[in-house]
Amino acid sequence: QVQLVESGGGLVQAGGSLRLSCAASGRTFNNYVTGWFRQAPGKEREFVAAISWRIGGRTYYTDSVKDRFTISRDNAKNTVHLQMNSLKPEDTAVYYCAAAADRYSGTYRSLRTYDYWGRGTQVTVSS
Repeated sequence: QVQLVESGGGLVQAGGSLRLSCAASGRTFNNYVTGWFRQAPGKEREFVAAISWRIGGRTYYTDSVKDRFTISRDNAKNTVHLQMNSLKPEDTAVYYCAAAADRYSGTYRSLRTYDYWGRGTQVTVSS
């Protein structure tokens, strides 16, 4: 069993930055794909970014965050980070960390891929 806890959310002005963290307990992230998803009020939860274990740490992003967000992994601390720069009001959402035993990368963007979820952390970007 894997427990995931997100941190680092908050209120920031447009153009600012935040760094989210996802700490795992119960086991390490070895052999797991880890993803970040977000859900804005009244909208469905959507894929943001993922980092693979199987493919040597290759990263994947949704188009709207490419060149602004960076997902990374700290194996020593068993933590995955999401560095968010140049934030926009449309980035406002609850951000969730998720993990699953690593598999075909074509599944990374699907919510159904992930077996373990954190409770989320609120990110609010003011204009």
